[in-house]
Amino acid sequence: MRIALFGYGKMGQMIEQIAVNRGHEIVAKIDENSENIDFSIMDVAIDFSMPKAAYGNISKCLNNDIPVISGTTGWLDKYDDAVSLCEEKKGAFIYASNFSLGVNIFFELNNYLAKMMQNLPEYKVELEEIHHTQKLDAPSGTAITLAEGVIANSNYTEWKLDSSAEKTLKITSKRIGKVPGTHTVAYNSDVDSIEIKHTAHNREGFALGAVTAAEWIIGKTGVFSMRDVLNLS
Repeated sequence: MRIALFGYGKMGQMIEQIAVNRGHEIVAKIDENSENIDFSIMDVAIDFSMPKAAYGNISKCLNNDIPVISGTTGWLDKYDDAVSLCEEKKGAFIYASNFSLGVNIFFELNNYLAKMMQNLPEYKVELEEIHHTQKLDAPSGTAITLAEGVIANSNYTEWKLDSSAEKTLKITSKRIGKVPGTHTVAYNSDVDSIEIKHTAHNREGFALGAVTAAEWIIGKTGVFSMRDVLNLS
């Protein structure tokens, strides 16, 4: 499989290593916006670029019939536009806030726990995410996905950073050292607390998941998620 990388930072380099080890070829490394891209040489594109570049990269791929996997966060105000373009072009597109297998299982546990707790108002929910100091967006895309899972299965109506207003789910974001990513969902009452937590030990799981998604999407048409890739539906 011929893979183009949009974004060649630490994640892009790790994706390259894993892809090559799995027998794939990296045919392009596009680290900045470029108008001179040869889409004919690629079978699939993986985007781990910057928030300001992500939608442009995704659009170019879809307009050139290239399936695209995106793990860039911080651009989701344009997500619906990407979905519409994918449907219009009959393309193939996967966005995930986190490609890790463990995190996607964690998403499912989060949804299930929220359903169990929705009729227990004495428990208040809080989310905390911790990442390395180079992560630009806050909260993380993973934390937003977790918050949306809680909101869909509870009486909370919105999430906000560092706010505990009524029916508002509080997210706390911390940027510490070189932490790859730690996410905690806590249900606290006066008598006890229930927590679920995912801790990434390195970024290899994210990169492996992105390559797995790229392998899976070849030959498919539509807008998908990691639930589809991992058959968690």
